Amino acid sequence: MAVMDTQNPLLGETTCGTLLQKLQEIWDEVGESDEDRDKMLLQIEQECLDVYKRKVEQAAKSRAELLLTLSDAKLELSTLVAALGDKSFLGVDTVKASGTIKDQLSAIAPALEQLWKQKEERVKEFSDVQSQIQKICWEIAGSTGEQTGAPAVDGSDLSLKKLNEYQVKLQELQKEKSDRLHKVLDFVGTVHDLCAVLGVDFFNTITEVHPSLDETTCAQSKSISNDTLLRLAKTVSALNEDKKQRLHKLQELATKLIDLWNLMDTPGDERRLFNHVTCNISASVDEVTVPGALALDLIEQAEVEVERLDQLKSSRMKELAFKRQVELEEIFAHAHIDIDPEAAREKIMALIDSGNVEPAELLADMDNQIAKAKEEALSRKEILDRVEKWMLACEEESWLGDYDRDNNRYNASRGAHLNLKRAEKARILVNKIPGMVDTLVAKTRAWEENCGISFKYDGVPLLAMLDEYAMLKQEREEEKRRLRDQKKFGEQQNTEQEASFSSRSTPTRPAGTKKVVGPRAIGGANGTPSRRLSLSASQNGSRSAGKDGKRDSMKLAAPANFVAISKEDAASHVSGTDPVPASP
Repeated sequence: MAVMDTQNPLLGETTCGTLLQKLQEIWDEVGESDEDRDKMLLQIEQECLDVYKRKVEQAAKSRAELLLTLSDAKLELSTLVAALGDKSFLGVDTVKASGTIKDQLSAIAPALEQLWKQKEERVKEFSDVQSQIQKICWEIAGSTGEQTGAPAVDGSDLSLKKLNEYQVKLQELQKEKSDRLHKVLDFVGTVHDLCAVLGVDFFNTITEVHPSLDETTCAQSKSISNDTLLRLAKTVSALNEDKKQRLHKLQELATKLIDLWNLMDTPGDERRLFNHVTCNISASVDEVTVPGALALDLIEQAEVEVERLDQLKSSRMKELAFKRQVELEEIFAHAHIDIDPEAAREKIMALIDSGNVEPAELLADMDNQIAKAKEEALSRKEILDRVEKWMLACEEESWLGDYDRDNNRYNASRGAHLNLKRAEKARILVNKIPGMVDTLVAKTRAWEENCGISFKYDGVPLLAMLDEYAMLKQEREEEKRRLRDQKKFGEQQNTEQEASFSSRSTPTRPAGTKKVVGPRAIGGANGTPSRRLSLSASQNGSRSAGKDGKRDSMKLAAPANFVAISKEDAASHVSGTDPVPASP
């Protein structure tokens, strides 16, 4: 140490070594003894130790304070981390367990700062969530007191888990609030619709439940308490019951109105005045939604009308009864059922004049007769349609006979081509007549077996008409066959005479140039005249009278007029020299 210190003067620095050397020089100059010198050196060393000791104590004290600060910081850090519940929070991992105390303090300070900031934010979040929870709870409870302040936040547990629990609870309460609000709005809408249908003041009705339920109040401000929901439910129930009773009463009045209208054949214009009453006669309670449909004034109008019609009913019974009788007669006439209308009218007059039957019962009985007549007419419809087609075919058969007897039918006159086309269609239709008759007979017999009565057409049994038609047709076919044979014999004689005259007066010439009347000229491709049933002119007149005159013109069965042409007419027809083609 002395060696090192002796070199220091060369450096020009004041150190302990230079001072000790300076002291030695002074001692040497003074002549201090070694004993004094040693005492002095010991004293100097002791003073140095005291200084070091004080410094060490001060340093130890400062270290202790730093350690305490570090411990407090770590404790605060741990407390914040525990409270926030997130050990991986930013800054915690940067705090080192090793290194100097100041380094550790420097490392922990930013983490503490951020944790404090995070704690403040978390406390605010907790406070917001808890405030919303408290507010919704008060709304559900129906409390009218104002909230006095934000709820206290427990700083010992600010973890995200706890915050999530509050948030879940808040979501549940918000959902409950939303559900309750929807219920309230549904109830309010239902009350509004019911009040509109019943003609009741909606504003007074809904504000009696709770003032906040008025339509002018926003949805979020409406009361959602249990008491409000209960009162709304009771109001809706009461309105529904009132609606049900009014609808029942209105339907009873509508039924009476319709019965009276039908009884007196009230015109449609008068009925339409009460369409708003009768339109709901079969509606259920839920189907009646038109505003004012069940208002009290409307029900009163219906009551007044029912009373008026009741007083008018008795004076129109005869008119109504005769109207139904006319309808019944029209049904029978259309179905070709023979009745005695005069006797029926006399019976109706006698019943009404006697007063032994209620007018409504009489009309109901006639309605039943009309219904049965319609059923009977419906059961006869298929056969009547076939009779109509059969008679139409017979008309075409009669026309075709007249057409075939017309010697000028092939002249180039106006309308000749139309008659030719009609003749083609008529021949096709006439060929179907036998099948029509067979089907008609089968259908008629099946109907008679099913109904147990004879099928009559305007009072004449239809089967008898068909039998008579078949018999007359057979007689006509035999007559036509006889006339055809006579014509063939006459034409054969004419041909022989022409051949004999030609051989005497004309030189021999090729047979191919001779024009002779062939099989087509004498009736048809097979040498026979066309086999078609023709109707007399009187038969055509019976069908052309139209549907209005059919009941009289077809009396005693239309086929009764289906007579064959007379033998004289047929003879005159075949005596001519003009050929009669089998087809147009």
